[in-house]
Amino acid sequence: MPPDTASKEVIMADVMPTPGRAAARWDLHDYAVQRRAFRALRLVFGLIWVFNVVYQLHPAYIERLFLKSIAAHHGQSAWYVDYTHWAMGLIAAIGAPGVALFTVAVGALLAVSLLSGLWLRPVAWIGVVFTFVMWTLNGHLGGPYTAGATDPGTLIVYSLTFIALLLAEPAAGAADDEAARARRYRILRLLFGALWTFDAAWKWTPFFIDHSLSYLVQSQAGQPAWIVAYIQIFVDAIKLVGQQAFGIFAAVAETVIAVGLLANRGMRFVLPFGFLYSIGVWTTAEGWGGPYGAVTGVGGDVLGTTIIYALIFAYLMVMYPPMRRSEA
Repeated sequence: MPPDTASKEVIMADVMPTPGRAAARWDLHDYAVQRRAFRALRLVFGLIWVFNVVYQLHPAYIERLFLKSIAAHHGQSAWYVDYTHWAMGLIAAIGAPGVALFTVAVGALLAVSLLSGLWLRPVAWIGVVFTFVMWTLNGHLGGPYTAGATDPGTLIVYSLTFIALLLAEPAAGAADDEAARARRYRILRLLFGALWTFDAAWKWTPFFIDHSLSYLVQSQAGQPAWIVAYIQIFVDAIKLVGQQAFGIFAAVAETVIAVGLLANRGMRFVLPFGFLYSIGVWTTAEGWGGPYGAVTGVGGDVLGTTIIYALIFAYLMVMYPPMRRSEA
């Protein structure tokens, strides 16, 4: 069997068409396009980190908001309350403003490396660990550990983006042929699908379905008039169809995204839909990451969660373009 045929079979192993019906077949772009997509992911992610660092340099964040954001919320499990108390005690002993400044310095290092491409692999590993730790503190592990939470938390998808960079930029000496790249991107797709599975599971909770509209209403607080008016358009539309109907739509939509990513089916529709859905959530429930005052409107004082989801969807759309439809 010719080598190019063997590589093709490795890439297509989990997307072969079902006998008797047409199926979308997916393939990786050529290497030059992959590198441009990787560079775009790195640069946009770096710019987002620049934004985060600028807002975390605000004196209010350093002096009190950083430590305050770690405090356990009402209704969280006893084990998590104990964990946050321990962390807050340790931070207070070291000096909360100093720890806050250290986290800002780490964010600045991440931004510089992402924008310049210098020391990318070691810094990306730092990013994975750093954002994971911050996810357990500022991000409060997402839901359902917090009453009313509807997603896995702010910073876990930041960790996944650093993993995406590590998968796209292999270690020195590691295989980097077409088949190896296909395996690494498959890992990213499955990890992203697992994250959406958690998202979807929490959207099916009765609390979200019965209160789905409240997440949009609360995101209007403190926003400039044009953002309030923009979100109000969606609020009015949801009132017309009914809050529960909208909650069920969101749960179904996220379930479809999760299943599509995990099964690698319908990707020509799942990826662009996921991108648009993520942008929609970011501009409504997350209020474009605002208000942009002493602190942003998103936990952990970052630009947002779903803007990062959209970034990964855009990256996967380039890495896995639809090639053709074929009859089995």
